[in-house]
Amino acid sequence: MSYPSKNTQPKTRNLPMPVDAHQVYGLSEQSWKVLTEVTFPTAKTPEAIMMALDYCRARKLDIFKKPVHIVPMWSTALGRNVETVWPSIMEIQTTATRTGLWAGMDRPVWGPDVTHTFTGKFKDDTDTWQESTVTVTFPEWVAVTVYRLVGGRRCAFTEEVYWMEAYSTAGGKNSQLPTAMWIKRPKGQLGKCGKAASLRAAFPEDCGYAAEEMDGKSLDELNDGAVINGSASRLDAIYGDTDADTGPRVIDLSMINPKVQKAVAELVRRTAMAGAWKAAYDYANNKFAGLELTYAITELDKASQAAKAVSNAIDPGNQAIDEASMPPVSTVASEALHKARETLGSLR
Repeated sequence: MSYPSKNTQPKTRNLPMPVDAHQVYGLSEQSWKVLTEVTFPTAKTPEAIMMALDYCRARKLDIFKKPVHIVPMWSTALGRNVETVWPSIMEIQTTATRTGLWAGMDRPVWGPDVTHTFTGKFKDDTDTWQESTVTVTFPEWVAVTVYRLVGGRRCAFTEEVYWMEAYSTAGGKNSQLPTAMWIKRPKGQLGKCGKAASLRAAFPEDCGYAAEEMDGKSLDELNDGAVINGSASRLDAIYGDTDADTGPRVIDLSMINPKVQKAVAELVRRTAMAGAWKAAYDYANNKFAGLELTYAITELDKASQAAKAVSNAIDPGNQAIDEASMPPVSTVASEALHKARETLGSLR
């Protein structure tokens, strides 16, 4: 049994064209009509389309090819959905290509099919809650291998993504019902998420999350600090990380913002996968200051020393990667997306 989707809305609307759309971007009224009725038919506000225009201009992308999507995400603070802008899987692939280091991608490897029945509530086009039950057959998981040139060598990066962890829900954070697109294309949508995850692993300083991964999620999940250990931590306890002048570095994690801890953990994880240590240290020095910078550098030091130890154990004669050849962490794409999110933050 299916149900009406929030994504199915009338194609003809009358979103007023902001003055900046013409003065800054040179759009005609006809071009604006194409954006509102064809490119972004589910956008609810002109501001969301302007954020998409900002992103595309910074990245030198043709917005009419829809390189980004406008994704509604639930905000608990506001008690409603907020429109956000996220790159499409096409844009993420474009970003990887522009580095000049992308060396191909294998066909997806699929897990076994699973059939599951979902029951729950969703909001119809009139924002009224409805009960529904739907049965979907989908691959349990997908694994995509992406290749990147690292120090002149073609290296493989593979991520597994599970359908039950990735699918978008029609009713928000507390719903189990898949969106209409995940019911219609359960394999295709999971494949996009698999590509995005592996591209992110291979190009951590360039590629972020795709719109297909964010659809149906909430803003609260992006800021969730529940996994962070807020107690005091002896950061050198395991790795023997010491400083010649001050001795072992000890940082009270309760003094570090959970968002910063999560950001640093993600930076370390991605950097370890790609081996882009110089770029990561440059990024940390530009992004953080004071105690937060000390924490970020300490975490990078631990991870780089651990990676070096593992590398030496596997191949004692290995040659270090020329990290200077790595592209910078802070890119035009990331700055554009950051600007869009700052605009979003001002609305909250």
